[in-house]
Amino acid sequence: MDDDDLHISRIMTAWSMVREAHGDHTAVQSAQQRLLERYGGAVRRYALSALRSEDAADEVFQEFALKFVRGDFGKADPERGRFRAFVKTVVYRLIVDYQRRAKKLGREGAMHSNLAEPADSTESKDDDEMFRSSWRDELLARCWQRLADDEQKSGKPYHTVLRYRVAHPDLRSPELADGLSEELGKLINAGAARVLLHRARELFAELLLDEVTESLASGSLDEAEQELIDLDLHDYCRPALDKRREKGK
Repeated sequence: MDDDDLHISRIMTAWSMVREAHGDHTAVQSAQQRLLERYGGAVRRYALSALRSEDAADEVFQEFALKFVRGDFGKADPERGRFRAFVKTVVYRLIVDYQRRAKKLGREGAMHSNLAEPADSTESKDDDEMFRSSWRDELLARCWQRLADDEQKSGKPYHTVLRYRVAHPDLRSPELADGLSEELGKLINAGAARVLLHRARELFAELLLDEVTESLASGSLDEAEQELIDLDLHDYCRPALDKRREKGK
């Protein structure tokens, strides 16, 4: 087994968590919690984008969570497609069901939705893009949080450095160094600022590649690369992909 396979084998994929979450052992509750923590944000973002109501989004999310607790997804088959597509279809149908209930009850959420109610619950291209955007935003948000957690544990200021660069994209190295010196409370020269920024970007790319890989059935680099392309995240991870492929040779 090469280095890349060893790395992939350490990752519990979303599909394996789904199987655990619907098994007959004591790991069920833990697996359900991990799934909801990892993908619940994307579900809620999508529901909020579609329904434009915090209360409506909460209701849809609670229904989604209840389905996991009840074991409704125990027969979900990774051979039929990506986990992202599976989640999107489930949540889309929950949103449509919510709209229909709300319409019958005269709720405001049904009157101001960004998701048109189809007669046959068939997802549209615009709706697919809405979910893809929600999924992408949640992936990035989790990576930022993991970068912040790493900084707190290791003391390496990669989160601070990368956030500062995002907030000040046009600064040249000397100005970036001055800003980071003030931000970090210690003197940073231009060379050190460039090194820190490079390492911060590398770590962010690795975290993002891990997050994407965990949502795939096989966890292969080729599948991960296609998912990154589909989510418009490929540019973030190109160096990390090349690095892992080089290790696997």
